[in-house]
Amino acid sequence: MKSGFPFWPKVFVAFGCFVMAIAGFMIKLPSGFRHIDKELHAAFYFLAAAFLNLLFAKTKIARHVIIFISLYILGIIIEYAQAYSNRFFRKRIHGRFDPEDVQSNLNGLIAFSMLWILGVIIMFAFKRAALKTNELHTNQ
Repeated sequence: MKSGFPFWPKVFVAFGCFVMAIAGFMIKLPSGFRHIDKELHAAFYFLAAAFLNLLFAKTKIARHVIIFISLYILGIIIEYAQAYSNRFFRKRIHGRFDPEDVQSNLNGLIAFSMLWILGVIIMFAFKRAALKTNELHTNQ
């Protein structure tokens, strides 16, 4: 028996969150937060990776890799869209393409991936220990 929510409601929730996130990234950051821009990028991508991995990947490495790559590419696309939006609207609504922002996005993704890998290793170790304990009890 499967546990958790069905697939399509997860997709709907994730899509809604990303529509809001993309809209937020397209708006210029308020001046009070500009000095921590890189930290905000890393934190957002860390949390986005955590959110999507909890919804879709659980302990599946292939899904984790797909989420990692997708978020990294999304970050690059958003940076290009921010730069293009200034020409499209003929008004400066955002800054320029910033390779440091892309690097900060990657740093957040790498930080989450390290935590995720550690968590998966610990979960498998506990499952393996539980299986061995069950085998010992059933063989007695």
